[in-house]
Amino acid sequence: MEEPTTNHYREGQEGEERDPESNNTLQSPLLLKRNRTLSTNHLAIIGTKVSHIESLDYEINENDLFKHDWRSRSREQVLQYVFMKWILALIVGLLTGVIASLINLAIENIAGFKLLAVAKFIKEERNFEGFLYFTGANLALTAFASILVVCFAPTAAGPGIPEIKAYLNGVDTPNMYGASTLIVKIFGSIGAVSAGLDLGKEGPLVHIGACLASLLGQGGPDNYRVKWRWMRYFNNDRDRRDLITCGAASGVCAAFRSPIGGVLFALEEVATWWRSALLWRTFFSTAVVVVVLRAFMEYCGSGDCGLFGQGGLIMFDVSSVTVTYHAMDLLPVVIIGVIGGVLGSLYNYLLHKVLRVYNLINEKGRGHKLLLSLAVSIFTSVCLYCLPFFAHCSPCDPSLPDSACPTNGRTGNFKQFNCPAGYYNDLASLLHTTNDDAVRNIFSTSTPTEFHPVSLLVFFGVYCILGLITFGIAVPSGLFLPIILMGSAYGRLLGMAMGPYTRIDQGLFSVLGAASLMAGSMRMTVSLCVIFLELTNNLLLLPITMLVLLISKTVGDAFNPSIYEIILHLKGLPFLDANPEPWMRTLTVAELADAKSPVITLCGVEKVSRIVEVLQNTTHNGFPVVDQGTVPPIGLPDGASELHGIILRAHLVAVLRKKWFLKEKRRTEDWEVRKVFTSIDLAERGFKIDEVLVTKDEMEMYVDLHPLTNTTPFTVLESLSVAKAMVLFRSVGLRHMLIVPKYQLTGVSPVVGILTRQDLLAHNILNAFPDIKSKERGKKGKQITLEVSQQQNGNISSHEA
Repeated sequence: MEEPTTNHYREGQEGEERDPESNNTLQSPLLLKRNRTLSTNHLAIIGTKVSHIESLDYEINENDLFKHDWRSRSREQVLQYVFMKWILALIVGLLTGVIASLINLAIENIAGFKLLAVAKFIKEERNFEGFLYFTGANLALTAFASILVVCFAPTAAGPGIPEIKAYLNGVDTPNMYGASTLIVKIFGSIGAVSAGLDLGKEGPLVHIGACLASLLGQGGPDNYRVKWRWMRYFNNDRDRRDLITCGAASGVCAAFRSPIGGVLFALEEVATWWRSALLWRTFFSTAVVVVVLRAFMEYCGSGDCGLFGQGGLIMFDVSSVTVTYHAMDLLPVVIIGVIGGVLGSLYNYLLHKVLRVYNLINEKGRGHKLLLSLAVSIFTSVCLYCLPFFAHCSPCDPSLPDSACPTNGRTGNFKQFNCPAGYYNDLASLLHTTNDDAVRNIFSTSTPTEFHPVSLLVFFGVYCILGLITFGIAVPSGLFLPIILMGSAYGRLLGMAMGPYTRIDQGLFSVLGAASLMAGSMRMTVSLCVIFLELTNNLLLLPITMLVLLISKTVGDAFNPSIYEIILHLKGLPFLDANPEPWMRTLTVAELADAKSPVITLCGVEKVSRIVEVLQNTTHNGFPVVDQGTVPPIGLPDGASELHGIILRAHLVAVLRKKWFLKEKRRTEDWEVRKVFTSIDLAERGFKIDEVLVTKDEMEMYVDLHPLTNTTPFTVLESLSVAKAMVLFRSVGLRHMLIVPKYQLTGVSPVVGILTRQDLLAHNILNAFPDIKSKERGKKGKQITLEVSQQQNGNISSHEA
């Protein structure tokens, strides 16, 4: 067989890592070396390691085996497949609801007994002993959560939502959905939230739902998979993506008891690809979660759940409040929206800086990560315990019943703390309680004189500082609750200032403040509006809530991206944005192909030695299959070449593992390949070329690649703009995009090049084309270039960093 002469590998810079998604050619000492101009960075921080990042195969691989499998399936098998999708959606919702209920039950009881013991010490005026008990209990709980994360599952740190966004965008985030991550996330969330840290369980619940969905889709953990035939149908990236979407929506629903909000959160914030059938299954999963949560709350209403009571689920029912407002009330609403956008963008900026500092500390090892978590816990305990002693005692309202003011229990708006009989400490009602109870207290309506402005200002400042230093330590953490508490504080402060001029209740101002800060930081609108609508149970709040969210997001977008986008860039995950840069319309995909090394192609019937050489000397995951000298259709010259399709690396490795070789160069019959392979066999991943042993005699044999080749790859003309290619790549969920010539000439390859995810990232293109004028790149392009240069200097952060 004549060896190809057009496929050679060009080395990059010395010591440079090879990109598994880019298509360089094989090494050849006969050619001069040329540095790559389209550089790619395929490394990202996952957990505590710098990992190689690859894309996922969301595209349907329509080879001969796949087509035969679908043709041969009976109607009953198709119905079984659809039925199993609904069953898995049911199980995802059921398990997420049960686990969320158990997490809430554990947190409320652990934190509740801790706070009751502290209240007893304070009542007996044993303040120092109470401080030691409070600090020691929080330190032990934080150490428990941090040790689990540092030693057993580093990927369980943080909320996990950015990684879910990246996965559903097409990025394979390693070790994010394993059984160990799920277990550590559950128990770590219980420990961290019970320790009184300024974090929530909402983000971890989203990650927990995604882990459950992933494990169910693949039949369990890697070492203990269920080998049922029905389960093997879901052993592919496409069905796993749908299940993880259901899991993420179920997690949001479990956190806020908001089924519609969970579906819209998955649609607006995490999912890149959507369709109507997925909408129905996601809604079904969230409906199951709500049923489980309602059953759990009904059961615990009888007092059989210890201190759970009405706690554990963020809810603030303001349906009894009459919401009336006139034209002048729109002014404070607009002010809340502007403040929320400014503070949200400022919070994102400061959190970005804190994470970069934490990276320098965490790089020193596990011990430093643990010490950082413990230091944050001690500082948090000192603030929460000591600050209420400096607050003034306020007399109880005579109209309130004696049982309501003051209180010494775990719950209640009017905590006595260190005050005499008939007086209460308003700051203690916010700091000496669980985070969920603090939300209820500060959102309480018809209590215009309950909180002093200084107390609210102290509460806002403390939670701003604690929120910045807590997110990023090695514990499972969420951003929702800290932002809600900060936003509600300045919302209520503004309500106090505008009290004589508005009819809106101060509690409703707190709701609007929380919504504005969340929109200003996370940049969510539709899903956030529905979540707050379902939580408040008051439809009259809808118009002003929508106005606040739109203003906050607009103001925040003028300063920086959302917090999740910032974290994605910090971790180095190659996330494709929905909107391409304007200057991308001035470039064509042919120009990107010219900036890369020539593409590697394989023949339809290829020699084994050639396949081994390609797999050993490259890390590419896709190779175009080209047939030379085929019989052309009428009207084309002889000697034309045919683009048969594209074949994946995993399928080439499967061929070598099964040793499906031919002694002569020929095409095989359909029955020959079906005798050895099935479409389910080709879905297996994880095998490497280093694990395959090929003898010298086998090297001289041949392989027919036609039956395993995807004959319907997505191809684009070389004249297509990069902006349009990026939209197509992201919308369809591609891993490889083939570029074909505009004119087919004799003796010219039918493939100009291959584009992958890394090639379409804005900062990679800017580095490859420095001659693009800065005014065409735009302001955002400059920010990306600056951020990439900082990352290249070793300042990449992560959630744990």
